[in-house]
Amino acid sequence: MATFWIFIALVLLVSLLLIWLPHFRQQKLIRAEEAGVRNQTNMELFNERLAVLEKELQEGLLDQTEFDSLKQELEISLLQDMKQGEDESLSHKAKPKGILWPAIMSVAVIAIAGFAYLQLGAYKELPLLDSPQGANPHAGMSPEQLLDQEIAMLKGQVDMQPDNSQAWFNLGHAYISANRYDDAVKAFDKVIALVGPHAELLGPKATAIYYKNNQTMTPEVQALVDEALKLDPKDPSTQLLIGMNAFYTADYQAAINAWQTILSNESNDYDRSAIINAIDTAKMRMSAENGEAAMPHDANHAGVIANDKKVTINVSISPELKEKVGPTDMLFVFARSTDGDKVPLAATKISAKALPAEVVLDNTTSMGGSQKLSDAKNVEIIAVLSKHGSVRPQPGDLQGILPLVPVGDTATLVLDSVVQ
Repeated sequence: MATFWIFIALVLLVSLLLIWLPHFRQQKLIRAEEAGVRNQTNMELFNERLAVLEKELQEGLLDQTEFDSLKQELEISLLQDMKQGEDESLSHKAKPKGILWPAIMSVAVIAIAGFAYLQLGAYKELPLLDSPQGANPHAGMSPEQLLDQEIAMLKGQVDMQPDNSQAWFNLGHAYISANRYDDAVKAFDKVIALVGPHAELLGPKATAIYYKNNQTMTPEVQALVDEALKLDPKDPSTQLLIGMNAFYTADYQAAINAWQTILSNESNDYDRSAIINAIDTAKMRMSAENGEAAMPHDANHAGVIANDKKVTINVSISPELKEKVGPTDMLFVFARSTDGDKVPLAATKISAKALPAEVVLDNTTSMGGSQKLSDAKNVEIIAVLSKHGSVRPQPGDLQGILPLVPVGDTATLVLDSVVQ
């Protein structure tokens, strides 16, 4: 690298010398020529005047004494003119003329060299070669930044190609991941306007509205689900939503049925192993409620059990609300991701009679799917003391929330509010 810079410096130095040496040589010649011409002119004037004096002496107009005096004055004047010419030559040397042009040329040479290096050189690759992240242009970016970048790219694509239905579809899913549910609905509506209503479009739209309404199966969502099922009873996106909602409401058999429908579909647009894990989890929950022991039907769950990243929650009820607890009430505690989609990652259920209690959430209490609690850094903990046997908060249920708990920590949660 040092050799390369020395080479550049030598090239610049030679270029500058080629500009400035002719300039200085020319200035020196000009000064010499000016001095020679001036001296020659002074000598010619001196000789002319001396000839006039000699003629006047011969004609008797001047005597010898007057001639000698005038000749001496003429010689003194010649010497003064010669010295004045030398002084002017020295002043020109101190302030050379015509310096603007070589200065401009020097700046131009330096600028051209710099521009050529910036455009053609490989200086941008140097830090990448030394950096372990050089091979990955997205290294160091957070998931939120990557998602924002993806949305910006897709937004630019649909701006240039407003009739690109696939780009609008991808943008809708990106908006869901960014929790921008209104924008997601608009994107899916745009696709529907372009290609007509299809189950694979109605399902994602219903999912966006579902999350917008805090994971509630509203009449609007149900209407979209019904319409999608009429078009395609096995649509994966719609069945995934049905299974998710059934799981949250502790209807595990309905969740299993929905997810098994997805597995029976020949489409490969979903994570098959994640669906299997979700079914295994639902079966374990259903068996636990029936007092049976159940093991997953494949080895995929073994990695889940082996992982020891967990969140420990000490759950209690505030003294003011203890009288509202019934003997048949059930406590649901679940951890929800704080980044991206607020998808429940793990959940468990215990009887209200066991309170206060210590609840442990880890991958063994996974909600299924590709996202696991062990993959998260922080989670939101929500506890619902249900009087209706559903994890979905209903009026009269007791609730407590911890907005941010680092995975691996222990926290205390108090049920201190009544759902209205």
